[in-house]
Amino acid sequence: MRDKILIVDGIETERAELVRMLEQDYGILEAGDGELALKLIEKHNEELAAVLIKLMIPKVDGLKVVESMHANKWIEKVPVLIIDKASSTAMYEKCYELGVWDFLHKPFEKSFIRHRVVASADSFQQRQELQKKVIAQTQTMKKQYQVIQKQSKDIEKSKLDMMDVFGAVAEYRNAENTNHIRHVKAITQLLAEQVMKSYPEYGLDARKIQMIVAVSALHDIGKIAIPDHILLKPGKLTEEEMELMRSHTTKGCEILNTIQETWSEEHAKFATEVCRYHHERYDGNGYPDGLQEDDIPISAQIVALADVYDALISDRVYKKAYTKDQAYHMIVVGECGVFSQKLLGCFRDVKDEVEKVVSR
Repeated sequence: MRDKILIVDGIETERAELVRMLEQDYGILEAGDGELALKLIEKHNEELAAVLIKLMIPKVDGLKVVESMHANKWIEKVPVLIIDKASSTAMYEKCYELGVWDFLHKPFEKSFIRHRVVASADSFQQRQELQKKVIAQTQTMKKQYQVIQKQSKDIEKSKLDMMDVFGAVAEYRNAENTNHIRHVKAITQLLAEQVMKSYPEYGLDARKIQMIVAVSALHDIGKIAIPDHILLKPGKLTEEEMELMRSHTTKGCEILNTIQETWSEEHAKFATEVCRYHHERYDGNGYPDGLQEDDIPISAQIVALADVYDALISDRVYKKAYTKDQAYHMIVVGECGVFSQKLLGCFRDVKDEVEKVVSR
């Protein structure tokens, strides 16, 4: 049971201040230097709910303690919160790269620190549980696929189910609302059907729409390859972090290439389009290739709008949810990138149906 907090600070009075703030919630371990801290972490890493550590401490400094925790993979089990007055941006980035969960800035306010530590410990454990579910789900997926290979009469349906499983893995990895994949698929269906009716020049039919809806579950599969400290970062990303986040589009295609034999050539084509191009924008200001107008496949344009709308109306680690009306307005006026007027017209036509779907 993770019911202990380790406080590492070379100044005894400051340790005592934190002890008074947290002792009602946790058993407390104390270390006045980094050498003792490492011994306590090694002995109690299965019991620790969090480690609070100052960077400037005797014998072994705080950064070296964090580096040791990273090397021993203890930091994957225990959230580390740095006690800090003011560090450089480079130090923040270094700590986050090593897996530090958060920073606690002095001077302390008692109730704030208590709630911050408790919330950090709880959030970290929730993430651990999500990761366990992902591992369990992946194991289940592998077993299911072995069975599916022997059942040719159900193979097509099973392939579609596999897309949902892969999408769910990315969803759990990203710690998002578990309705996101379902919402994106439902909105994609409504938009695609309206495009088929209003703009036959795109060549959509019921069969193609079914495939686009199915592969829409895979649009963010590349986020599996993005590090936790970037994917789950609640604050603004640095330019370097943003560039790595953007790479989920191309990394997703790399992942799809490893499983391309499990579906038809046409399914693979739509999946690759959706995965690579769902962040392209009609005016060319998207990524990864800066495609413009209808150089962007219609499948990716549709899924992009569905993804943006559901992201806006959902809570994320970096923002609170907008209302449905706010989200609709932001998309129409181009606050989330430019979409084609044809697609926005289709969105307007199905707006009420979309709102019913996400409300359910």
